[in-house]
Parts: sequence; structure tokens; C-alpha cells
Amino acid sequence: MKLLSQNALEQSKVQLEIRVEGEAFEEGLDKAYRTVAPKLNLPGFRKGKAPKSLVLKTYGVSILFDDAVSNTYRVAYEQALVAASLDPVSSPEVEITEIDETGYTFHATVTKKPSVLLGAYKGLTAVRESVSVSDSEVDAEIEELRQRNARMVDVEGRAVENGDIAVLDYEGFLNGVAFEGGSASNHYLTIGTGSFIPGFEEQIVGHNAGEAFEINVTFPDDYATVYLAGMEVVFKITLHAIKFSELPDLDDEFALDVSDQYTTLQELREGVHASILEYKENAAKDRYADSLFDQVVSNMEVELPPVMVETEVRAMMEDFDRRLKRQGLSAQDYIDMLRTDVATFASSFEEPATRNVKLLLALEQIAKEEAFGATSEECDEQIAKLAEMMGAEPSIVESGIGMSAVIQDIVIGKARELVIESAIVVDAATDADTVEEGAEALPVSDDDASDDDDAGNVVAELVDEGAAGEVTDEDIEEEE
Repeated sequence: MKLLSQNALEQSKVQLEIRVEGEAFEEGLDKAYRTVAPKLNLPGFRKGKAPKSLVLKTYGVSILFDDAVSNTYRVAYEQALVAASLDPVSSPEVEITEIDETGYTFHATVTKKPSVLLGAYKGLTAVRESVSVSDSEVDAEIEELRQRNARMVDVEGRAVENGDIAVLDYEGFLNGVAFEGGSASNHYLTIGTGSFIPGFEEQIVGHNAGEAFEINVTFPDDYATVYLAGMEVVFKITLHAIKFSELPDLDDEFALDVSDQYTTLQELREGVHASILEYKENAAKDRYADSLFDQVVSNMEVELPPVMVETEVRAMMEDFDRRLKRQGLSAQDYIDMLRTDVATFASSFEEPATRNVKLLLALEQIAKEEAFGATSEECDEQIAKLAEMMGAEPSIVESGIGMSAVIQDIVIGKARELVIESAIVVDAATDADTVEEGAEALPVSDDDASDDDDAGNVVAELVDEGAAGEVTDEDIEEEE
């Protein structure tokens, strides 16, 4: 491989002119011949059995060029990147400019990481709020636990009232024809929650178990299913049963039932209080760290190549899709519910994606300027941590992600810690702008920098370890 030239283009693009010839090209031609020869027919010879000299004389060496290039250009390109000291952030655009039996020349146009000029990143100031937990917040979480542990009791001798659970079949008709998605059997509907379209639940009130009846409703003008939007429809209802939720008493037995950590109601309340406080403290730490990192990004100078933002947008959308799929939906389902398109939805990720890319570039530059590295012990610890998270053997994790990625994670983490630990913590009651220059920074623990401390939903954490940060039911609920 010969790197003939290296030309800088706009938007951090670089065009490399690369020559492949000699032994490297001969090996590529030989491999190409072994691929092509079995497919060729020559009179007097079985397929693939003709002498190489005769094959090349008959068809010409050019028949091997495409495969020879495919066999050799990737290695040549990677060698050229090393020779040019380039760190690409995109796949190359390859163009063959010259080729004959002696070799070939090609252009590889690639986007490199942009140059970063850091501003201030040490000694920054930011507010870290104090947090507290009120009795009413604890009461609300305890009440949520009661609701989650309520049992359904049959209602006898009266009609449906608000707050009841109606067990019913329903089927919807538009202009006398049943429409798709408009029916269900033995559906449990809590009356008064507004989970169905307006007017549906209100017309269930007053009916008795065993009744069959019809109700008339109008779909909202902005309903997600376009052909139903604004339309008047009829639902045929069969009401099988009426039930209500019987809440458990708030006593020590309740504490034992909902968690194996507590034996008394007072202990449960204290546990809930501690969990809410931890969640609020972690949220305050995250906001504090985000404020510092926003300053790092604001203080830096960088011209981002569009491809870096586009790649981050795709990654964020794929992550969003994975989280939705854990709840039985997909990003496309969510887009359909919003009545928008993929391009418009993707544009909503551009601003946070830009911030993410800039912050990563800044942290990489900080690590470089501070000459951060990683010891073998730190690498082993990081691999062990990743292996535990992934449920895999450390050796498999190391071979899968590569040691360079492990080291990169470590030095980026050190850069994050430096920004946070060198910062000046300002109490919420103090204006950050009034902090005197050179004031001593208050100590900040390593935990402040963690992105893994999200306490999640307090009740779920106490009872069934519900995941934090998921898209909530309210975010994705589709009108029935």
C-alpha cells in the first residue's frame, strides 16, 4: 500500500489517494482467480479445470479486477488510515481511479473526528439543590402500594357506578359494519378513568350485570385511526359482571404482604421515605452534573460533521425502540400514535444528539490533554463490571468489544470525574454568579458522576424492582 496523497475537504472530510500494487495486488488476483475460475467454461475442459494461463488468455486479466479490489482495498484503506493518523467517524466512499494488471489506485473519502478547542472545564460552578421528602409524598407512595395490592370483589344488587370495574364484551360498528380493533371479550374496564374514548364509560354507568345494550359515541377529531376520527359509531355491549377494588388495611400485616424487607407499617413508611429521598438526591446529582457538562459543551469550539449527529440520532431512536419493545410496542407504533412520520420524529432527537456528540468529543479531548490512561487493574475491573452487567464471561466481553474500547470507557470516566470533582458546588439559595473566583470546591463523591444511579419508581423498587426511565403507560397509551 502506498498513500499517495491526503487532501482536506469541507465538514471534516478527508480524501486519501491510495495505491495497491506488487505482492499485495498479486495475492488479490490469485484469490480472485480461485473464486472466478470454477464459474468459467472453456471448450475441452471441465468447468474450473482449464489452466490459469489459458483462462487469462481467453478472458483477460481484467475479469479478475473486481474481486481483486474487493479482496484488497479494505486492508489498504486501514493501513492508509494509520499512515495518515486519521480517526474516522464514517465509512469510506471508495472510487477506483486507475486499474491494470500491475495494480490500482483509488480514492477513499472519509469523515474524521473534528478538531476540538476546549474552553474552561475545571473549577466550574453549578447549583446542587437540597432535597427533602414530605409526609404527603410518603402517603402517596403508600396509597399506590395499596392500589397495586387491592383485590377485586363482586358487586351484587346494584348497577355500575363510577370507580367500579365493569367486565364486558364490546363490538363497535361504523355505518352498520364492524370496524377493525373495535371489539374485545371479557374486558376489565375501570369506570371513570377516561381510558376509553369520551362518552363510552359514562354510558356504562347505571346498567346491571347480565344486560346487553348499545351505546353511541363519537371518536375525537384527532383520533389516531384516521378513518374513525370524528365519526359517530355504535358499540354493542354485554355486561357480564361488576366488581370493585377492595383496598387492604394499612397495618403491619399490609407491610409484610407487600415486601419481605419490613415487618411493621412504620418500617415500611421509613423505607419508602428513604427510597424517595435517594431518588431525589440522585436526580439532584444528575441535574448538577448535567449543568456542569452543559457548560463544558458551551465553552468548547467544534464544527460537528453532520454524519456524527445522524449516527447518534439513529442510535437514540434504536434505544427508544428497544425500550418500547419491552412494553410490547415499537417506535413505529409510537410514531403512528403521534400521527407523524419517521423524519419528523427523528428531528426531535437532533438537539440532544448534538449535545451528546459534543460532550463526548469534549471528554475525549479532556482525557487527551490530561494524559489520562488506564492500568491493567482498571481494565480488568471494567471488563468484570461489564461481564456482570451482560451476564457473560470476562474473556468473551474483552474479545467482543476490544481492549481499546475498554480503555476509552475508563479515560472518559476519568474526564467526567475531573469536571465534577473540580467544580464549585453552589447551594440552591446562592446565585452561582456570586461565587468568588478561586473559591474552594466542596468535595463531590464519585457517585455524583454516575449515570447508573436512577432510583426509578419508589413503589416498584420496594415491591417488584420496576425499571426506572422506561416510557410510561401514559406516554404510549392508545385510545381504545
